[in-house]
Amino acid sequence: MTDGECIEFLQALLPRLRLRWPGFRKVRRQVCKRLSRRIDELGLPDLSAYRDYLAGHSGEWEILDSLCRVTISRFYRDRGVFDTLRARILPELARAASEAGRDEVRCWCAGCCSGEEAYTLQLLWKIDVIPGMAKSRPLKILATDMDSDVLERARKGIYSKSSLGDLPREYLSAAFLPSGSAYVIRDPFRKDITFARQDIRSEFPEGTSSLILCRNLVFTYFAEDLQFEILERISEKLAPGGILVVGIHESLPREIKTFVPYERTAGIYRKI
Repeated sequence: MTDGECIEFLQALLPRLRLRWPGFRKVRRQVCKRLSRRIDELGLPDLSAYRDYLAGHSGEWEILDSLCRVTISRFYRDRGVFDTLRARILPELARAASEAGRDEVRCWCAGCCSGEEAYTLQLLWKIDVIPGMAKSRPLKILATDMDSDVLERARKGIYSKSSLGDLPREYLSAAFLPSGSAYVIRDPFRKDITFARQDIRSEFPEGTSSLILCRNLVFTYFAEDLQFEILERISEKLAPGGILVVGIHESLPREIKTFVPYERTAGIYRKI
C-alpha cells in the first residue's frame, strides 16, 4: 500500500464514518499501518479488494472505524493549557464550589486515551490547588474513551519516560514511582478518577460538570455536522459558567453561541 493509495482510500471512505480527512492528514500513517495489517489478516491483496470486502460485509465498517482512532497523548500536553488550568481555572472552580457549598468539583475528560490528561489534572489539583483551600474538596474526574485497550492502560497507570517528557520535574518526583524503565502513578493520584468506555458520538455521562476537556478529538476528526451535534450535548453537560477546553488548534462550530473565549490561544471557553 502506497501513501497515495491510503490517502485516496481515506478521503473516499471517512465521510461514511462521519469523519473528516483534514484531521487525519498529519497522522494518517498510524491509520494506514493498521489498515495494512487488517488487509493482511483478511488475506486480501490490496485496498481495492478491501473496499469490495466492505461493500459485502456491513460489520467490517465498525472494524474500520476502530482502525481510525488516533491514540496520541502525553502528560502536560500543551504546557500553556495546563499552566492556565493550574494558575487560574482550577482555583477558580474550587472557590466557586466553596461559595456554593458543594462538596466536590466535577470534571469530564472526553477522549481520555491512556489517562495522561486525567492524571495530570489530578496532580495539579492535589499538589497545587488543595493546599490553598480552606476546606479540602475532591476533583471527581470521569475519563471516557471508546477504546477499551487504551482505557486498560489508563487503569494500570504505568507510563514510559517518553510520555512524561513534558511534565515538570517536581510532579514526576511527587506523583510517580520508578518501575524498571517505566513509571507508575502513585495511589493518591489514582483516587477520584473513574475510567469508563463511552463513544461520545452516542453516549454522554449523567449529570453536569464544571470542567469538560474534549481535546484533539471531536473538533479535529469528526465531520462538521457531527461536531455541531456533539457540542450541543456537551453544552448540556456543562454547568452554567463552566469551562470547556478543546485542542489549541481546534475551533468551535460558529453556530454555537453558548460559549465565549476564556483563553483562546489555549482552546479554553466559558459557557454563558
